[in-house]
Amino acid sequence: MPLHFEKHAAKGNEFVNRLAARLGDPENRDRAGRVLRSVLHALRNRLTLQESFQLIAQLPMVIKALYIEGWQPTRHHEKLKTMTEFCEAVMRDDGSSAWRDFSGESDAIEATEAVIKTIADYVSAGELHDIVAVLPEDMKEQFMLWSHTP
Repeated sequence: MPLHFEKHAAKGNEFVNRLAARLGDPENRDRAGRVLRSVLHALRNRLTLQESFQLIAQLPMVIKALYIEGWQPTRHHEKLKTMTEFCEAVMRDDGSSAWRDFSGESDAIEATEAVIKTIADYVSAGELHDIVAVLPEDMKEQFMLWSHTP
């Protein structure tokens, strides 16, 4: 069975290019990659193990790698109850790059919106609904809105 690494790389590049455009800076793929990693890690640390597996099953191969990078599925994760807490987790995960990727919570919200909209391009509506169902109430409405708009 051929692995078609070029095809997987092309799909990953397509995803990052779409995200960079949604972030308003189509030439800055490095930032798009950092933001993507931060949002994916904050999201995966909130989802159940089953939902994580169902989500990554639909993502492009290279994006799956970003999702699972450093993942410890058996580790207990903090419970995020609000969008503010989610954004703080996104900015924390970005580490020392956070100062140039996010000037504050509003930038983290905009970045999260861009990532969710890009994920919605690749993941079924049913899977997005399942993901939103396990999120705290404060986050559900916002994530549903993002996942249904271009």
